[in-house]
Amino acid sequence: MSLINLREVSKLYGFGGATVLALDEVDLVVEKGEFLACMGPSGSGKSTLMNLIGLLDRPTHGTYLLDGRDVARLRSNTQAKIRRDRVGFVFQYYNLLPRMNVLDNVALPLAYKGMTPVRRQKRASDILELVGMRDREYFMPRQLSGGQAQRAAIARALINRPSIIIADEPTGNLDSNDSKVVMELLADVHRRGNTILLVTHNPELTRYANRVIYMHDGQIIGDEPTAIGRLAKGVRRTYYRRRRTTEEDTVAGVSALLKKVPGKELAGGSRARRSPARKRRVGRRSKKVRA
Repeated sequence: MSLINLREVSKLYGFGGATVLALDEVDLVVEKGEFLACMGPSGSGKSTLMNLIGLLDRPTHGTYLLDGRDVARLRSNTQAKIRRDRVGFVFQYYNLLPRMNVLDNVALPLAYKGMTPVRRQKRASDILELVGMRDREYFMPRQLSGGQAQRAAIARALINRPSIIIADEPTGNLDSNDSKVVMELLADVHRRGNTILLVTHNPELTRYANRVIYMHDGQIIGDEPTAIGRLAKGVRRTYYRRRRTTEEDTVAGVSALLKKVPGKELAGGSRARRSPARKRRVGRRSKKVRA
């Protein structure tokens, strides 16, 4: 039995003439233990899809089965319990509470389960050790770098031992070095048996996935298995293809530059270059003047 099964799921926002179709009859099956990367342009429905899977939103139409159970129509409090116990979220902007230290931020989800303060802080400290942040557990979020804050966010996502981790642009605010650290942590979580759903614009991050889906205008237009450590064929074709510059491209670029900087030459200083014919005419005039 598949872990996640979406059948003809659609999501509409607004009403009347202002209705926006965010998802258009999406079908998706995710098996337990997969590392799924979701790619597509902004507005293609990636985050909406993850919000539905994470039970942060409800589909307008369609069926969502989680471990064979239809969870799309459950009551809000029941969905909240499933979300708390089964799903961990890692967001682009960390979402750490600014007035709580790192340890309390990570331990917070356990408070909603009724765990005693001593037990939840002990578990939070152990999770922070796992992500290399134990020496920062009494720091405030403002005292952390971007990479450290994201590692704390990953620790918080892991605190309830969820089976699904949804990471929505987790490296969007990080430099390349911190991005590698965060992705290696997610890869380690995946090796421990968790299912990872990653939303990203960075094609290089799909190397950590064993499956890539491509979205456009609310639909899944591609679904490709791939080997971990390699770029999927669709990623190479879409994001690394060398486009040949045509004559029309060159003319369009020159026209745009002339419109932007009228009266300026394209190169060679502020004075316009004279053509050979113009130079000859100027030279003849100079000789007549001297004569």
